[in-house]
Amino acid sequence: MVSLHVLFETLGMAVGFRYFVWLRGKQSDRINDVNRVWIIIGAAFGALVFSRLVGALENPVNLFHTKHLLLYLYANKTIVGGLLGGLLTVEVTKKIIHERSSSGDLFTYPLILAMMIGRIGCFTSGMAEETYGIPTHLFLGMNLGDGVPRHPVTLYEIGFLGLLWMGLVAIERRVKLIDGYRFQFFMIAYFAFRLLLDFIKPRYVLFAGLGTIQVCCLIALLYYSRTIYKILFNFSALTERAVYEQ
Repeated sequence: MVSLHVLFETLGMAVGFRYFVWLRGKQSDRINDVNRVWIIIGAAFGALVFSRLVGALENPVNLFHTKHLLLYLYANKTIVGGLLGGLLTVEVTKKIIHERSSSGDLFTYPLILAMMIGRIGCFTSGMAEETYGIPTHLFLGMNLGDGVPRHPVTLYEIGFLGLLWMGLVAIERRVKLIDGYRFQFFMIAYFAFRLLLDFIKPRYVLFAGLGTIQVCCLIALLYYSRTIYKILFNFSALTERAVYEQ
């Protein structure tokens, strides 16, 4: 019997990919078909490997004491690792194939859609997987299977992703972003959100009150620090108007 989590996760990937194909057919793509295929392969490989690696490192004690390493790696995954791994391997792939155009913008909305659908599957898992929140007395608390009101963090994430999608659409109705910045907006917003969200999730603390996923989020935000600075202090530099004025 297939679990609802696996069903929604698979559905999310399938729908997200079909949405990507539809968008690419509707919009112009500066990247040719062959290079785009290699980029997709690179992204998929990086996401697969790093989602498991970072997921397994969420609790280093359990990882180092497991008797079934491959099974443990397969059973533990996180979207944060997937996004970081996909980013890394896409950049490597682009260097190998000598592709200089930004490749992430077309992936942005399909990724958001896929993640929202996948999180529905996480919510159906209740306490079976560590995608639940810590106990809370707030009115938002829900019984996820153990009789204790907890933060429904998967629902928080679905709501955040929906707001992020609408926010990006609203921004792009007002200004024309330079290629690549739509995807960077998405990555910065999501990693910042996850950095905060994981404070209300059970986690193994590495240092300074931070877990593995939060450390990865900080690394990603550091990688995008120049864009963050522009967003906060020089937003016009992200728009095509800035290119025309040069």
